[in-house]
Amino acid sequence: MGVKKTIEDLLRRALAALPPELVPAAARSEPIEVERARDPAHGDFASNLAMRLAKASRQNPRKLAGALIEALPGHEQIAKIEVAGAGFINFFLREGAMRAEIARILREGTAYGRSTLGGNLSVQVEFVSANPTGPLHVGHGRHAAYGATLANLLEAVGFRVAREYYVNDAGRQMEILAASTWLRYLECCGESFTFPANGYRGDYIRAIAEALRGSRGESLRRPAAEVFRDLPPDEAQGGDKDVYVDAVIARARALIGAEHFRQVLDFALADILGDIKEDLREFGVRFDRWFSERSLADDGSIERALVQLEKSGHAYRKDGALWLRSTEFGDEKDRVVVRENGIKTYFASDIAYIFNKLGRGYQRLLYVLGADHHGYIARMRAALAALGGPAECFEVRLVQFVTLYRGGEKAQMSTRSGEFVTLRDLRKEVGNDAARLFYVMRSNDQHLDFDLQLATSRTNDNPVYYIQYAHARVASLMRQLRERGLVHDEARALSGLARLTEPQEAALIKRLNAYPEMVEQAALQRAPHLLVHYLRDLANDFHTNYSAHQILVEDPELREARIALARAAQVVIRNGLELLGVSAPDTM
Repeated sequence: MGVKKTIEDLLRRALAALPPELVPAAARSEPIEVERARDPAHGDFASNLAMRLAKASRQNPRKLAGALIEALPGHEQIAKIEVAGAGFINFFLREGAMRAEIARILREGTAYGRSTLGGNLSVQVEFVSANPTGPLHVGHGRHAAYGATLANLLEAVGFRVAREYYVNDAGRQMEILAASTWLRYLECCGESFTFPANGYRGDYIRAIAEALRGSRGESLRRPAAEVFRDLPPDEAQGGDKDVYVDAVIARARALIGAEHFRQVLDFALADILGDIKEDLREFGVRFDRWFSERSLADDGSIERALVQLEKSGHAYRKDGALWLRSTEFGDEKDRVVVRENGIKTYFASDIAYIFNKLGRGYQRLLYVLGADHHGYIARMRAALAALGGPAECFEVRLVQFVTLYRGGEKAQMSTRSGEFVTLRDLRKEVGNDAARLFYVMRSNDQHLDFDLQLATSRTNDNPVYYIQYAHARVASLMRQLRERGLVHDEARALSGLARLTEPQEAALIKRLNAYPEMVEQAALQRAPHLLVHYLRDLANDFHTNYSAHQILVEDPELREARIALARAAQVVIRNGLELLGVSAPDTM
């Protein structure tokens, strides 16, 4: 147990020992919070527990602080405890208390920083879930890096995490994809025409169409004149591009039949989804389940969810449509789930998906969505409440947009026009490590300017290089030690930690001590960027110490202690990088 956790435990025991006339039972539910003191004059750690207990206990906070101190069990790591200010409890550690963490880091290794804070609570994290209508672009990459890192952090602090990708393989966008593929297929067969303004235009569609022709020959070919006869005008002719592409879809289905149209759709879907899966796997992002939206209609989940909503009175019929009473649960207006023509809205699938998740028994549902989905949160929360789900189990984290700079120019990204930069292109240019770290370097609710030049530089300004270089420097130290014919004696090192008295060593040790609480903070705040900033600071402390003091000195006891400190830093850097999905190389 780290020092901070030790103090929290001591305070918890002291609170339990106080008599009920001083602190009534109703006031004892206050969480125990311990923070690192910002001013060394105020000790090493401080708690405001007495101040937070004072109101409910109707006691003077300084008096409560004194009572807590009297009830505190003694501990070998604590030298002094004082009441300060309005009722803060300040803790001063004994000489060497922080250094003792080095032994714990080396002993626990890859497990260091992990905890049981989450109590094995089951959390489903749904992220990326990009429409399978084209390759992943750099914006999707931020979703992937954020969601994957967040899932890693939650697991590290004791939650039971399920990672899920919701495949939007139903609805109008998939029909546009099928029609676009078929039209490009007709071009491969020699037909000539103007491609619809609202079709998918990327080169990847041509590649899929060529593969379709290789698989089906010209069995699906129809004359262009027959395909486009008597259609409404497209956008270039002053028409509505949505109306036009819907007419193309209807004509395609009529000419080749619904079954063959579905086969074209499935052919394109399998190709694109396979590419997405490979891209994410190469990016180090894994999912426990790829959930098909189409399956919700095929297995009757949508119908069952809507029937339940009607039976419970949370859905009603008006003007021939079915509406969810979402205003009863905080939404700005009721929402249509089935239109008057009998066609279900996208929201109907969303409701069924929530219904399915609740049925699988998850205790927390965490959605990672694009910033443009902000308006969906209230209606989704309303749907969950209407289905009987507890409000506290629902959580949404929005990921802001990415601006990619290449030579000072912004790169445009559009899966419809085909003019986009793919995640794969980015990974090839800057590497997985830089992409994973840069994507989570800023808070998810802030726009991200991705600097390609910085990401590929081998300078201290590049946080990936700077952090990884600290890890590699320790590996180099150990190689130098072996080259000198020396063997590191860990037992001797731990017995001589008192030799680590330099201010740069103390700063590094203090930073190492903060790692477990930083992991918990990053997980609970859903803020991977806090871990990135911590690792950057840790690398800075390491490099500063490395430059200030020779590690492989002649004095054996001092050498072993300094090596132990360096190895502890290496363990923490490696553990932190693993949570970020970034490698920890031994050579640079």
